[in-house]
Amino acid sequence: MVKLRTILARNIRAYRNEMGLSQMKLADLVNTAPNYIAMIEAERRFPTDTMLEKIAFALQKEPCELFAMTPIQKKWQETILAELAEFITKKLIAAQNNTKGD
Repeated sequence: MVKLRTILARNIRAYRNEMGLSQMKLADLVNTAPNYIAMIEAERRFPTDTMLEKIAFALQKEPCELFAMTPIQKKWQETILAELAEFITKKLIAAQNNTKGD
């Protein structure tokens, strides 16, 4: 299971990069130190609700979007699940074929 802190860190970093913002620029927009943004993205700090709202506003997102899976993460999840389903199907078919030969 992915930790909430990890999802938040990845999303802030992804949305910040998507907007072409440095940690320093985002920190400036939300009136905090760049080190604080770096610590959030490194999963060493968890922002307050007020800071989450400021970060979301600066990134032009709703606060809840900071905790949602990004399209890239969803695509990755879909790919992994499809590969897993294919693997399981192949194993089941192989097991059935081995059983028929007995």
